[in-house]
Amino acid sequence: MADQTPAPSAPTPQSYTYADAGVSIATGNALVRAIAPLARSTRRPGADADLGGFGGLFDLKAAGFVDPLLVAANDGVGTKLKLAIEWDRHAGVGIDLVAMCANDLIVQGAEPLFFLDYFATGRLDNAVAERVVASIAEGCRQAGCALIGGETAEMPGMYAEGDYDLAGFCVGAVERDRLVTGATIAPGDVILGLASSGVHSNGFSLVRRLAADKGWKLDRPALFDQDRLLIDHLMAPTRIYVASLLPLLRDGKIKGLAHITGGGLLENIPRVLPDGNHAVIDADAWELPRLMAFLQGQGGIEPNEMARTFNAGIGMAVVTAPTQAADVTSALKSAGETVHQIGQVQAGPRGCTVRGSAGTWSAKAEWTATHNG
Repeated sequence: MADQTPAPSAPTPQSYTYADAGVSIATGNALVRAIAPLARSTRRPGADADLGGFGGLFDLKAAGFVDPLLVAANDGVGTKLKLAIEWDRHAGVGIDLVAMCANDLIVQGAEPLFFLDYFATGRLDNAVAERVVASIAEGCRQAGCALIGGETAEMPGMYAEGDYDLAGFCVGAVERDRLVTGATIAPGDVILGLASSGVHSNGFSLVRRLAADKGWKLDRPALFDQDRLLIDHLMAPTRIYVASLLPLLRDGKIKGLAHITGGGLLENIPRVLPDGNHAVIDADAWELPRLMAFLQGQGGIEPNEMARTFNAGIGMAVVTAPTQAADVTSALKSAGETVHQIGQVQAGPRGCTVRGSAGTWSAKAEWTATHNG
């Protein structure tokens, strides 16, 4: 009789879970619960800032708009995040994220209404993520917009251990007849500069290169300020100018605005000028901040490179009529801004020239830098 021994049973297949692949749904849900109060703290007319739906809602009518145009902007923080991660400085990068978007809206006269963020990482660390989202909420409060939603993406294999990236999306509105286009700017108009709070969020690839090449001790007091660590100078959050500028925009006292980001003074001011107008900026009109002077000295950076890489101490340029310049300056100072009269508009090709005397920005002789575009 044939052998009746049963064949061995096949092994039970392994039952995989999302957690086996490195993604924790429970951790993500815990983060949503933790940040919900932060979002609610940004409530404003038109938005109740509740999280959890598939999309965020905003009611323009409840916000008081009659015939609005919507204006949208998105941006990131760039390689400043590398320093935030390396030095555990997460509490300000969310302000940077909001600032880079909200400041881009205000230059067109738009009031920032709502904000959404995208936080992507290889493995979700809720302690870090909560600090980042808390700073995003603080930025939203400073800009007067509601944090109505966002996305947290945990993607194993996409990012190195501990790394994360941020993107921000902001929508604002302006009444149709108050849109700021720069169309009325004319020769003779005055250019005011609002002081920056530091490097803001541009030029950090060069900052990090200098730090590596020069062996900076970022955890020690800055050479130019023994009361503050160098890393804290570098990580100072971007200043948000919305609250200071909105009242003047509503009164029609501002002809044009330029957010000084990548490209510096040279490349950003022409973006608001109509054809036939050229901005002439006098670098002698304000003192280069100590941090900027430190960066320039450490890198042997020429003045023309400073004018197109860093903000040089000016985070926002304001164009106004000569008859309004004193009132605008006074109002901005009362709102807490440091204001310099940095130049004027002249007839010429659409563009910008920054010029300085010998000694200004460490120049050995008088200098000019020009960008036409």
